Amino acid sequence: MTQYAIATDLNRCVGCLACTVACKAVNNVPVGNFWNKTLRIGPNPKTEGAVWPDVEMYFLTVQCQHCENPECVNVCPTEASHKMEDGTVQIDKSKCIGCQFCVMACPYGVRYLNEEEKVVEKCTLCQQRIAQGEPPQCVAQCGGRARFFGDLEQGIESFEAPWVVDVTEGDPSYEKMQATRTTLGENLPAFSDDEVHRLPGTGNGPSFVYILRDRAWQG
Repeated sequence: MTQYAIATDLNRCVGCLACTVACKAVNNVPVGNFWNKTLRIGPNPKTEGAVWPDVEMYFLTVQCQHCENPECVNVCPTEASHKMEDGTVQIDKSKCIGCQFCVMACPYGVRYLNEEEKVVEKCTLCQQRIAQGEPPQCVAQCGGRARFFGDLEQGIESFEAPWVVDVTEGDPSYEKMQATRTTLGENLPAFSDDEVHRLPGTGNGPSFVYILRDRAWQG
C-alpha cells in the first residue's frame, strides 16, 4: 500500500519559513491559521548544566502527519475525514459539519475550523500537485533542500526534491527551464536508523520522518 509522506533533514533546515509561506499562498490558508508550522526548538544545553555557547537549536516543521491509523478519521461522525489509497488523510468538505471532533482528537494540533466556510481544514499534502506527479509546494520551495517527498513503502532514500534548473544554452527564458530532481539518498550525508525520528504518537502511527544527525561535526 502506498503511504506518501515527507522526510525533513533538520540539520539543513534554517527556519526561513519558505515552506510555511508557500503553503499558505498556494492553498489560500486564512490569516492566523497554518497548514504547516515552523517551530524553533531550543536553544537547549548540549549536556546537563551546560551554558552558552555550548547549546544547540533546530527548527521543526509540524503539519498533518497523514497517519497510518489516524484518530481524526476514527472519531469523524460523517466520514468527512478519510484515508485515501495513497496513504494521505483528506477532508470531504461536503460532508464536514464543523463539529471539530477531529480537531480535538489530533495529537499535533494541526487542524482548525475555517470560520468562514464552517468546515475543518488542514494540510492535504498538496493533493492537487501530487496527483500530477509534482511534489508538495513546501518541498518544492525549500531553498535549503531539507525536505523530500515520496512513498514510505519505497524507503526514505528514494524520496525526491527539486534540485537544479537546466536552461537551454543561450536562452535565459524561464519557459525553457526544466527542474530536475534529486533523491534523499543521493543528496544527504550518511545517517543511521537511530537518527531518523517521528513525532510522538498515541497509536496513530505518524508517517512523516525527521532526520537529525549528530551535530558534533558542526563544532
